[in-house]
Amino acid sequence: MNQTMKTFGYPESCVREYDHWAVLLRPKQVTLGALILVCKDEARAFGDITPAAFGELATVVSDIERALKQGFEYDKINYLMLMMVDPDVHFHVIPRYAETPTFAQTSFPDAGWPGPPALGSPTETTTDTRRRIAESIVSGFDSRA
Repeated sequence: MNQTMKTFGYPESCVREYDHWAVLLRPKQVTLGALILVCKDEARAFGDITPAAFGELATVVSDIERALKQGFEYDKINYLMLMMVDPDVHFHVIPRYAETPTFAQTSFPDAGWPGPPALGSPTETTTDTRRRIAESIVSGFDSRA
């Protein structure tokens, strides 16, 4: 486990784990279903991850998109690799919505639509709401198309 995984609440925030990647629920829900995809390799640059991690990434991305589409019917999806504060290889996975979705009696506006995601404008969520979001995502991972 690397520091970036810890920063984003691993293992409690983990919704799916692979050999080389962990999919974590993003604590600050910029949009409904926002995730962190963290490489478990000891790598600080994308080009430094192992060939096995690169190979597994195709499956992970496909699984994420299926799970989020099933759970929340996003319109677009953005993968942001910023690595400025948290240096281990990771992506912020931001589902995008043209219309504001509601989940667990909470509205999740996509403040940046149709431009870049507004990372500084997350929706305030309770622990219970985040748990329910995670359960919905896990359900999408568990149902293979």
